[in-house]
Amino acid sequence: MIDWSRVAELHDEIGAEDFGDVVELFLEEVQEEIGKLRASEPPKEWEAMLHFLKGSALNLGFLHFSDLCQTGETAAAHAEFEQINIANILESFDASCVEFLAGLDRLHST
Repeated sequence: MIDWSRVAELHDEIGAEDFGDVVELFLEEVQEEIGKLRASEPPKEWEAMLHFLKGSALNLGFLHFSDLCQTGETAAAHAEFEQINIANILESFDASCVEFLAGLDRLHST
């Protein structure tokens, strides 16, 4: 679900001091976009929303969530909104956050 090598790479790239800020910003921005996704019917904007979420997720190693966003983005690009399972996307994000935050705790405790 999480690409821990990507997380470690990002941590090394930006440094331990700024890593927490990046994670916090990522979670805030993604939560805001997810709120829009939860509140909307299948609009044309879903493609852009899912594209943003996919890119953000990849940057922080949320692989499963990113894959679901990619699938949804492709469906939205073809106006196949009935093929987009928003509930699965949202569940994946929630589960990814839990796994990610638990993993960070383990990394900091070792």
